[in-house]
Amino acid sequence: MTYEKLIQEMDQKLQFPGLTNTWTMPVESRLDMELTGIKTPVGMKIQGPNVDGIQQVGAQIQQVLLTLPQVRSIFAERVAEGFYINVEVDRAQAARYGLTVGDVEQAVTSGIGGENIAQTVEGRERYPINVRYDRDFRDNVEELRRVVIATPTGAEIPLGEVARVFFSRGPAGIRDEDARLTGYVYIDLATKDYGGFVNQASNLLREKLRLPAGYTYKWSGEYEFQLRAKERFKVITPIVFVVIFLLLYMVFHSVTEATVLIFPTFYAMTGGLILQKLLDYNFSVAVWVGYIALFGIAVETGVVMVVYLHEALDRRLASGVPLKHEDIEAAVIEGAVHRLRPKLMTVSVVMASLVPIFWETGIGSDVMKPIAAPIVGGMITSTIHVLILVPVSGEALCSGPRLGMIY
Repeated sequence: MTYEKLIQEMDQKLQFPGLTNTWTMPVESRLDMELTGIKTPVGMKIQGPNVDGIQQVGAQIQQVLLTLPQVRSIFAERVAEGFYINVEVDRAQAARYGLTVGDVEQAVTSGIGGENIAQTVEGRERYPINVRYDRDFRDNVEELRRVVIATPTGAEIPLGEVARVFFSRGPAGIRDEDARLTGYVYIDLATKDYGGFVNQASNLLREKLRLPAGYTYKWSGEYEFQLRAKERFKVITPIVFVVIFLLLYMVFHSVTEATVLIFPTFYAMTGGLILQKLLDYNFSVAVWVGYIALFGIAVETGVVMVVYLHEALDRRLASGVPLKHEDIEAAVIEGAVHRLRPKLMTVSVVMASLVPIFWETGIGSDVMKPIAAPIVGGMITSTIHVLILVPVSGEALCSGPRLGMIY
């Protein structure tokens, strides 16, 4: 039994008229609701000047998005479907009986809504005593019109004599965000590619939805977090590369070597992208964290390779004999061979520690797998680059200021 299969079976058997199913984890749903107001991973917020217009726009959006295959269920709030019982006091008629609007409202409050008249004490517990009409005398409009009101003269008259009691429609709830009335659309998806769905849905809405003047919509839910993370990574990723470059320059004091050693990150990223595609993982915060960790490992292994190449070359320089191209080539081969075992040990340790994660199904595995995928895939292509391409470019890596006279 898998998570998706469980949802599919429950969704087939739990269908009730007038209700829409959304499948989220309880704690996740609660956090999303507290942070964004939307209880589903992806949702929309419709804003406008009138709740009736918001409800109409929500119904149109619901019809349009139901045609998308990624949508498991969708529900637009019926923000204007509230039912209210109005008591409209006839001031002139009430005055004839010596009643004020407050007197009529007091009778409605105490007789229909209830009024606390005392408190019962049971040991350390206290309970209010509430008095109101029995349900049989207030369960429909006709009975409400018969609620008795005492007049100053001692006479008792029914509520219907001094007020009009009737049903009316109104907002079921009033939400206000950014100083505008707001309605929610909850969307339950059968995919984790929230960004891809939002792009497809936005294009579809632009084609088929005509918003009235003054009404707007925006995407919300976990998609909000994805947008925030995307903007942050636009800043963090360049900073990571700049810091790596500066550290490399501080180690080798050569712009050429620092630049060449940045390339393992791109080779490593290709392997991460391939494995990410094969495992069908979308770009998320977890995936980008994996790539940032991969960049550090890839550069580290490249640095060690260059250090071995320099050591092999320094041993030949120590002899005092002018070096030829064949001597530099032999030094590069020697350094690369010495680096073979440490590099393979590094890759083996990383693989042995991260590959078992892909078979995990417990709590937290859905976060760890996207982190591990870029690292595992990137280590394979990074190994090819460090063991083959870096030694091949060994002459360029070793052509620093110390060897400038040789060339």
